[in-house]
Amino acid sequence: MKATLESGYDVGCVPRLTLANGAQIPVVGMGTFGSDKYSPDTVASAVVEAATLGYRHFDCASVYGNEVQVGSSLKQVMLNGVKREELWITSKVWNDMHGAGNVIVSCKKSLKDLGLDYLDLYLVHWPFPNFHPKGCSGDYHNPDAKPYLHDAYMKTWAQMEVLFKEGLIRNLGTSNMTIPKMKLLLRACTIKPVVNEMEIHPHFQQPELVDFMVANKIQPVGFSPIGSPSRPERDRTPEDTCDTTDPVILKIASRLSVHPAVVCLMWAVQRGEIVIPFAVKREQLFSNLKAGMRAELTTDEMKAISGIDKKCRLIKGQVFLWRKDQTWEDLWDLDGVIKQ
Repeated sequence: MKATLESGYDVGCVPRLTLANGAQIPVVGMGTFGSDKYSPDTVASAVVEAATLGYRHFDCASVYGNEVQVGSSLKQVMLNGVKREELWITSKVWNDMHGAGNVIVSCKKSLKDLGLDYLDLYLVHWPFPNFHPKGCSGDYHNPDAKPYLHDAYMKTWAQMEVLFKEGLIRNLGTSNMTIPKMKLLLRACTIKPVVNEMEIHPHFQQPELVDFMVANKIQPVGFSPIGSPSRPERDRTPEDTCDTTDPVILKIASRLSVHPAVVCLMWAVQRGEIVIPFAVKREQLFSNLKAGMRAELTTDEMKAISGIDKKCRLIKGQVFLWRKDQTWEDLWDLDGVIKQ
């Protein structure tokens, strides 16, 4: 008889997708970025709660500042009977650790903090070596910031490949990449990324980038899948739109008697993406998890959602710009050219 979780589901109930190298990743994970709003201990408590509901996928990062606390929770989860091989743990190298040897140092610190012998997935968090202080304003500018330099990025990637060969990470991935940057990486790397983590939600669907990744056997992982309502103040601008108040989303939510956020997640999963929504409340964690197991949107509803793309990027990355006369669009190669 299969073990039953507190949610009432059987263990292993969350569907998994198979990556290009054969690894299987749960389609719904729990994001652990507290958005400068939730304390490390609050996020860590939510990890234990999530595991009792059936979550096995946790998306972490060194810059989130809570890997020590999350590591304690993962230890508790495993003491409660969840096997390490059932878990999928992701972490990321932050922008200030791209230099020679630093990626390896950063990964080993994350492993120590998380209390793990290996990571299921390790990502280069951003393709830029630029960083900002915690809690900075949206107009912060680092005077030492640099543009994307492919040779430098490949030196960072080479360290990722070393970690893979040493068995410290099982899968390599990227985050916040564009098509031009990914083309350069695929042309030069020895070990290809199997995922790219990127902002995706109904008001920011990125169809060209998603199609490019899929064509190259790179699995899209969507962050901010419900429109990041808890994002930091520095990432809020007057022109931002809200997915969960869109009339199309609300109409579908009414038909299904679910929260609009669930519709956003169901759309992404039915589209073939991995989603990593953030939540700390039990009821939200539960509804997010269930969304990954409900393929209930009709063909017409999927088509209707495809028509509400407002190309509204919420995580613009403006704090990573390298010149003061730039706008955030310069980070994203919108015309197909990498800005220098």
